[in-house]
Amino acid sequence: MLVMTSREQQVLSIVRDDPLIPQRAIAKRLGITRSAVAGHIMNLTRKGLIKGRGYVLSDAPYVALAGGANVDIHGRSSQPVLTKDSNPGHVQIAAGGVARNVAENLARLGIATRLFSAVGDDQHGKYLLRACREAGVDVQGIQQLPAGTTSTYLSIVDHDGEMLLGVNDMQILEQLRVESLQAFAPLLKNAALLVVDTNLPAAVLAWLFEIATDVPVFVDTVSAAKAPRLQPHLQHVHTLKTGVIEAEALTGLKANTPLQLQKVADRLHSDGVRRVFVTRGDKGVFYSDGQSRGTDTPQRRKRPVRNAGGAGDAFLAGLAYAWLQQMDLADSIRFALATAELTLAHPGTNRPDLSAEKVNEAMLVQYA
Repeated sequence: MLVMTSREQQVLSIVRDDPLIPQRAIAKRLGITRSAVAGHIMNLTRKGLIKGRGYVLSDAPYVALAGGANVDIHGRSSQPVLTKDSNPGHVQIAAGGVARNVAENLARLGIATRLFSAVGDDQHGKYLLRACREAGVDVQGIQQLPAGTTSTYLSIVDHDGEMLLGVNDMQILEQLRVESLQAFAPLLKNAALLVVDTNLPAAVLAWLFEIATDVPVFVDTVSAAKAPRLQPHLQHVHTLKTGVIEAEALTGLKANTPLQLQKVADRLHSDGVRRVFVTRGDKGVFYSDGQSRGTDTPQRRKRPVRNAGGAGDAFLAGLAYAWLQQMDLADSIRFALATAELTLAHPGTNRPDLSAEKVNEAMLVQYA
């Protein structure tokens, strides 16, 4: 899998949107010199990602992602939360959504990504498209629906950074139709990996699994309310990332103790899932691939949790990156946990300075 710098990702995303765009226009959009743009384009050409005049794009490997893209509104209390009362704290607005977050994290790790989602033709929608482009995510598959309102996710976290409550308004995704995605079928079928979240309507989920028969599919269950949407398609899932509550909703089994988690994994494997990862906060992650299973908990640096909202998405991005790099199970988990730990230490949902180098350094610290 080819690895790109974050700037190369940004240049490639702009070129995908407008293959004939002048280098000076790219430079102006990114706030860099034209000669710097020329250098990035030369590197992309050497890597085989751009070829010929007019920046004709090659068929280089990429990850396709389908699911939520929304604006996150995070409220964090500066002291222990008092329910049914006003709490002093800090409110932050950022780009979010499970599939979108995973796409951004993968792009920052140097992987080419194409996101398929829906936003409204409103200020929040324009903000999300801009944020994706700036991170290097291809946005051709994001539909702007004039009659829709861009998804919003509201979360409240306590003074320790742990989420207390989340409320999502993602009705616009229910307007996605298979017919509107048909034109993108070749891109989805030819991806090196497909990442899906259960924010998608049932019909769209079914269609994605139907056409992606030759593509490994990684899935995030998102929430207990939406996890059951995955039940008819478990035989098509390569890697499942879920939480305790979602795992229980998906299987109907308890998922608290090690023995209970093993039974959950056995049920999912019997339904066709190849790999299962259950994230458990400070208790680490339970994993099973049918051959090996257990729990891995990294040794955190002495730093506070600043925002737990994007850690799960970062973990899934780490798993996807590790699979593309053909890491074994142990190293895959370590890489994914290190990606999540770096994200926990940042105040935003996503970490803008994330890179494969930073994750590898964090792995050395956590598993020294």
